[in-house]
Amino acid sequence: MSTTSPVTLVASDLDRTLIYSAAALDLSMPDAEAPRLLCVEVYGHKPLSYMTETAAALLTEVAGSTVFVPTTTRTREQYHRIHLPGPAPQYAICANGGHILVDGVSDRDWQQQVEARITDECAPRTEIRAHLATTADPAWLLKERVAENLFAYLVVERSLLPEEWVKELAVWAQERGWTVSLQGRKIYAVPVPLTKSAAMNEVARRSGATRTLAAGDSLLDADLLLAADLGWRPGHGELAENDWRAPHVVALEERGGAAGEEILRRFLAAAAA
Repeated sequence: MSTTSPVTLVASDLDRTLIYSAAALDLSMPDAEAPRLLCVEVYGHKPLSYMTETAAALLTEVAGSTVFVPTTTRTREQYHRIHLPGPAPQYAICANGGHILVDGVSDRDWQQQVEARITDECAPRTEIRAHLATTADPAWLLKERVAENLFAYLVVERSLLPEEWVKELAVWAQERGWTVSLQGRKIYAVPVPLTKSAAMNEVARRSGATRTLAAGDSLLDADLLLAADLGWRPGHGELAENDWRAPHVVALEERGGAAGEEILRRFLAAAAA
């Protein structure tokens, strides 16, 4: 009688979870003790995102021993700028779950399912964008964008942004089937059915995964962490700032690039257990 080996799926957020801008790396140690870095993204002919070399080696191990699924709110175009170490992932999740990439190409059936749910359950994107346009103050609004025709986001001058405005927007959006997340200089308005967790569950079904592990730092990662069998969040980011917790999600103390390393170590240990 043959037995099937268990398959572990690792769904991890990227920005400020596994990869970091120069500012987000939080290199608080003396310069001479700082880790060597690997650039994993170039934008506008300039390096933009990094991992420590230690994290890069750990990720190569993770990707070689699990079904590793990069899981990001980035658009497909933004995701394709990233060159992660290790074998190329068969699956990736982009646009907060709006696209499942299979060998780099969006799965059309999944795309249509997501779009149908958003149409049925949420206020139209045009209404959300109109509200953002009429209530955002030009004093702190830098850019307004739509991603993949699925969700909207603003780029803001964070030091001038009134906290009350974000809270009021969240309440207004919730009544219309949308959720709001503030991440660094970006404010996201995302339809409630557009989730990383739904996409992760679909990839788990397709890959035959028997166990799911996840990591993320923002409120848009909360559903992903809750849906996984085990999860980790770093000591920085929106979830840490809100002291967000769940029984099976470990709140790490590490911040910045050190958190990325520790998350990958935890993935390896859990996958081997």
